Order: sequence, then C-alpha cells, then structure tokens
Amino acid sequence: MTGVIVVSFAREEDIVTATREARKRGLHIVDVYTPYAVHGLDEAMGLGPSRLSWACFFFGLLGVTLAFVFQFWTTAVDWPLNVGGKPWNSLPAFVPVAFELMVLLGGLGLVFTFFLRCKLFPGKQPVDEFEGVTSNSFVLVVQNTDADTALSAFQDCNAVYVEKRNEQGAA
Repeated sequence: MTGVIVVSFAREEDIVTATREARKRGLHIVDVYTPYAVHGLDEAMGLGPSRLSWACFFFGLLGVTLAFVFQFWTTAVDWPLNVGGKPWNSLPAFVPVAFELMVLLGGLGLVFTFFLRCKLFPGKQPVDEFEGVTSNSFVLVVQNTDADTALSAFQDCNAVYVEKRNEQGAA
C-alpha cells in the first residue's frame, strides 16, 4: 500500500518552488492546499486551462435559443395578435429578453457546473486533513512511491514539516 507524503510550508514562494521541484523529479502530486489563490501554482502543477468557459458558452447559447424559441412561439404560433399591423415574429423586439436569459442561464449554469466539478453540494461535510491550511499553511501532498526522492526534493525548499501517511486522511 502506497501512502502519501505531506509537506507543509510557511510561504507561498516555497510551495511554488517545491511543486516545480516535485514535478521535475517525476513525483505524482496528489493535491496542493493553500489558504488563498497562489499566482503561478497552476502552472507549477502542470494544470491546463479551465474548461468552465465552454460550460458558460453552452448555457448562454441555451438561454438565447430558449428565449427566441419561446418568444416566437408565444407571439407567432400560439396566440398571434395583430397589434397595429406589426409582424408577429419581430426578431429585434426579442433581443432584450434573449440577452437577459443568456446572462441568467450562463451565470447559473457556470455556478452549478463549478459546484458539480468540485464535488461541492449541500450537506457535504468538510474534510479538515491538514492543520492550519485554511489560515496560514501551504500544504503539498505527493504520492509516496519513492520516499528518498520525495524527501530530497523538499530539502532546499524551506519545509516546515514533512509527514508520511499511509492513507491521505489518516495520520
């Protein structure tokens, strides 16, 4: 059974350096926990760009489509009224509602996609695995495949403490 190695740092520069060093040595990074967003950490972890913009585009397009279809159906198909001789399917009149629905569904869809992707849902219990990570610690968790390589990678990175764990949640 392979466990994990938990390394804690006091400064954000140290965790970025340690993450780059871990990737350079071929260690598998399980996760990095920080009290706030650290600039350059995503690049150091080797993460690609987010695909949430595609979800926002999809939900915005869905909003525009639903708005135009619903307005056309209500004014030209279901209940056509002759108001001053104007056409039933006046597309320029549909634009404000379509824009508003695009913004509404794009925003709500993006939030729900983010929650779903991060596995955040109502009633989920928080996992407090590492002490102080929400206030002042920066924690790097790597898979313990080769302990000597992992420990030598963090020697010069100003680690506050290094701990080996059998499982990610158990000490």
